[in-house]
Amino acid sequence: MNTGHPSYTIGAHRFEADPVPPGLHLVATPIGNLGDITIRALATLAAAETVLCEDTRTSGRLMERYAIRTRLSPYHEHNAQKVRPEILARLRDGATIALISDAGTPLVSDPGYRLATEAAAMGIPVSVCPGASAVLAGLAVSGLPTDRFLFAGFLPQKQGERRRVLGDLARTRATLIFFESPHRIIETLQDVADALPARSVAVTRELTKLHEEVLRGTPGEVAATLAARPAVKGEITLLVSPPCEDAPVSEADLEAAISAALADMPASKAASELARRFNLNRADIYQRILARKAGDGP
Repeated sequence: MNTGHPSYTIGAHRFEADPVPPGLHLVATPIGNLGDITIRALATLAAAETVLCEDTRTSGRLMERYAIRTRLSPYHEHNAQKVRPEILARLRDGATIALISDAGTPLVSDPGYRLATEAAAMGIPVSVCPGASAVLAGLAVSGLPTDRFLFAGFLPQKQGERRRVLGDLARTRATLIFFESPHRIIETLQDVADALPARSVAVTRELTKLHEEVLRGTPGEVAATLAARPAVKGEITLLVSPPCEDAPVSEADLEAAISAALADMPASKAASELARRFNLNRADIYQRILARKAGDGP
């Protein structure tokens, strides 16, 4: 808890933080560069009684940078169920508590959703200090359409499930945004090429950090660029362009999609899935699959 009047510093200048009202304050923190934080966020973190965070070591660097002395308390997926009732009780009694994640906006693929929704259901004020977000930062620099977009979080780790999710999103007329591990990004790009033919992608890596990078092109082109490196590191946001409104699927793309679908599902299901994805006649696709199977016979 703060001792004396709460304050924060920016460079060599110290600023006193005005009191903030009781309740739960969702505070966005930098996704890379520690300078990407708002003055209101600094004042809120300084004035809060407690700052809930995923990792006290990670958040401690931010607090140290701005000389904020508010007590940090861990709140993450492993302890949330145990500590949430105590936090809610404190909030009900009039406490002022801030919630942050390791990077970006809380609740976006980070812990805190249950806490915020339960607090709101109890009539506890819940407010937000908006700021950095890898979703919007990635969209801004991607070069892909920004008028409509869908953030779909992390894709499944298993390839079959990942391809199913991509197939489900194939007809979505919006730029698709995912978080992805650097260890899976090449494999995921290959799945995007199979499940979402004729799309452009952008892989944004280490946004707002020293080695920020944006790779744009087809899934195959970007995958080849990454595969040529000794290793892929850093936080990655993957963006995929929306489907072309009028362009029909090419024979090559359809044949590749059939091959990919048959690797994971029976012919009947593959025909239904591809008909839905490409807005084609299911019977025609099924006959194409049967003809392919007949051609593979003895």
